[in-house]
Amino acid sequence: MNCPCCPETNLVLSERQGIEIDYCPKCRGIWLDRGELDKIIEKSNTVQETNRVETQSPQYRQDNYHKPYKRKKSFLEELFD
Repeated sequence: MNCPCCPETNLVLSERQGIEIDYCPKCRGIWLDRGELDKIIEKSNTVQETNRVETQSPQYRQDNYHKPYKRKKSFLEELFD
């Protein structure tokens, strides 16, 4: 299938964590088929719920000092690396 933005370039199919993603190597556009965005959102929500449960442990809440800020790894970083 050709890219909608670059008609002369064929889309490349990539599978990440069970989700097929079509992308254009020229313009770096990402194209999703029906239902693929829903799968990405569902996986993102489960990762966020897991992170929320981990940060609300009793030991963490009892500490009076602030831990250094550490950026949480996003689900999308793993998907589009």
